[in-house]
Amino acid sequence: MFSPEIVRAFAIVLAVIGAIFLSLGAQFQNDAVTKHHAPSRPKPGSLSLKQIADLLRRPRWLTGTSFLVLAILFQLSALALAPLIVVQPIGAIALIMTSILNARIYRVRLNKSTFIAIALTTLGVGGFVAVAASSAVAVEMSNEKLLQVVGILFVLLLMFGLLFWRSKGKVSALQYIFGAGVLYGFVASLAKVVIQRILQEDYDLLTLLALISLVGATVLGGWFVQNAYASGPPDLVIAGLTVIDPAVAVMIGIVILGEAEASSLGQVFSYVLAGTIAVSGVLALNKFHPQLTEKGNSEPTD
Repeated sequence: MFSPEIVRAFAIVLAVIGAIFLSLGAQFQNDAVTKHHAPSRPKPGSLSLKQIADLLRRPRWLTGTSFLVLAILFQLSALALAPLIVVQPIGAIALIMTSILNARIYRVRLNKSTFIAIALTTLGVGGFVAVAASSAVAVEMSNEKLLQVVGILFVLLLMFGLLFWRSKGKVSALQYIFGAGVLYGFVASLAKVVIQRILQEDYDLLTLLALISLVGATVLGGWFVQNAYASGPPDLVIAGLTVIDPAVAVMIGIVILGEAEASSLGQVFSYVLAGTIAVSGVLALNKFHPQLTEKGNSEPTD
């Protein structure tokens, strides 16, 4: 009924809307975890079961969760219409919106370097998505590809479990962010796999295994994110996720799923260039954002 170009354009619009909801969800949840909206300040890098249970009763945290649910719904809809490597990088838009929104709430004036970083991120993501939209191909989700994705995820879960056990609970915000970014990259990949296999009417045990793995990675990644919120502003969390999550998902989409197998050498070079620009923008934002460099602790405006 509609041309592939129109369908992919619509998927990009859905992903952009999802990124906006992701930004709002991150901001609201971060505010609920911090001392401004939670009854007690969590210890840096850790949340007790009592504090997590308290968050479930906080209206602001629940509002943020509602935004995140909407973000997931729009993201899944986009993944159903376009290849993973087209949709997933668009989540970096959440970083831009979160930076601006959080600066306004905490009354922090963004400097020139911050705006340049935002421009670089926008340029890189836009370039990557433009190339991917014209060259990425939809692929059949075979049993072999599904087993590879799930197998790698299980190995990573074992590694994370061992590392967190050896750390004895002394985990930094950046470590939580890294873990969440890796897990969410697999969440996006597994979501794409499950959606595609359902469309292919592959209702088997492997599809169920992928669905269970998807839910498990989502829950654990969410716990990592909540602990990261306890130690820093949402900009830092979103910055980490917008580097690691898309990088992992795109790597899976290219290496395992084969979504870029029809790309020319010039398009591959464009992928690398655009990705480098986007990552440099994110890293620059993390380095030059006033709230991170000046340790701004202003009270948020209501």
